[in-house]
Amino acid sequence: MCFDKVMKHKGKVLIVDDNADLLTGLKLFLSPHVESVLTLKNPNQIPETIRREAFDVILLDMNFSAGINSGNEGLYWMHRILDGQPLASVVLITAFGDVELAVKAMKEGAIDFIQKSWDEEKILSTVLAAITIGQSKREIQDLRQKQKHLNEGASRQYVFCEPVSDLMKSVTRVVHKVAPTDANILILGENGTGKEVIAREIHRLSSRRDEIFISVNITAIPETLFESELFGHVKGAFTDAHEARAGRFELANHGTLFLDEIGNLPLAMQSKLLSVLQERCITRLGSSTPFPVDFRLICATNMPLEQMIEEGSFRQDLFFRLNTIAIEVPPLRRRPEDIPPLVGFYTKLFAEKYGKRIKGLNEKSMQKLQTYEWPGNVRELQHAVEKAVILTDDDLLSFSEIENHRSPIPAGLNLEDHEMDLIRRALEKNRGNISATASDLGINRSTLYEKLKKYNLRQI
Repeated sequence: MCFDKVMKHKGKVLIVDDNADLLTGLKLFLSPHVESVLTLKNPNQIPETIRREAFDVILLDMNFSAGINSGNEGLYWMHRILDGQPLASVVLITAFGDVELAVKAMKEGAIDFIQKSWDEEKILSTVLAAITIGQSKREIQDLRQKQKHLNEGASRQYVFCEPVSDLMKSVTRVVHKVAPTDANILILGENGTGKEVIAREIHRLSSRRDEIFISVNITAIPETLFESELFGHVKGAFTDAHEARAGRFELANHGTLFLDEIGNLPLAMQSKLLSVLQERCITRLGSSTPFPVDFRLICATNMPLEQMIEEGSFRQDLFFRLNTIAIEVPPLRRRPEDIPPLVGFYTKLFAEKYGKRIKGLNEKSMQKLQTYEWPGNVRELQHAVEKAVILTDDDLLSFSEIENHRSPIPAGLNLEDHEMDLIRRALEKNRGNISATASDLGINRSTLYEKLKKYNLRQI
């Protein structure tokens, strides 16, 4: 292996060995390739050293006392190191006959081992790989901490309000039954019905409640970035991959992964997701090293997956994997009894946010809210209350401040007229975008084209 042209890698290395010549040789060899190298001859200096400074890799001898070759000293100091710096990558330095001891150490937390036979290529590749692993651990921890902080901030918005309607009480009963299990959950319902609220409630009631909840909106990820976003990538995996990055599967390890709008997942990625669910391993883009993952999967969609299976746009085997338990969230118009507690919750939330003192709604306004169609469901109600709280100067909200100025659908229209009017509105809202319109309506594009033809509606 040629080392004439070397590139320094970000990474701090600590070497602990009682052989002074070995320490000198390793430091001279590794220094051109890494950020810094520190050496210790006495392992008793380890606690104070790692207290003062964080290391990406710690090369550790397995035996320090003369005549003792049990490897217990190395194991002892390895555990002390991992107690102090749990994200450090420990690589054991072994004599030729200590391979079995090194393998034992790897089962207890070491990343790898190198032998004292001085194989430069092996030493360098092992150290650089360990640096990558150590930095990935820190990256994942940082991202998980940030996500946890975001989740804590979002938790108030996604609070599960105790329902009044029989329809939502039925949903609640199912949620309480399935939450303690690790079964895959598929949540169905129109846009804005609160599918993510249900997913977060399942997570909150599960044994993974203290772990991370990762929410991924499939429609927000460009198709060219799907694999990188979900699986992660190593440095140099593609043109813009300047640094290694953990994917959503990896970040969700031990927690819950929520894939919203799963019906929009491309077929190629459906196959990869199925593989992850079967093997419980992922491989970062550009890498050949599998990474075991353990997460609870919850998916949601407003699209007709069974119809998509017949059309060939969704895999049946993946559907069966996702559909262990299906929960259907009813639209708000079918459960007007739940509107008062929802209005009360959002009024309190936004009154605190904007520093307003609001008692609630007058009775007449509440009656109007309960007879309104709410095509945008709970999400529309939430935005309407927020707008009303911002604009009001009184301590009681009125419906005139909440209403979004669209006239409710006249009661005299028949079913086809209702459908035609709803499609026209959706087209106007999405400026003629067929994919977005179909998504809003909870149907696929081919069905939308059929209805446009049926009602002689033009694409805007």
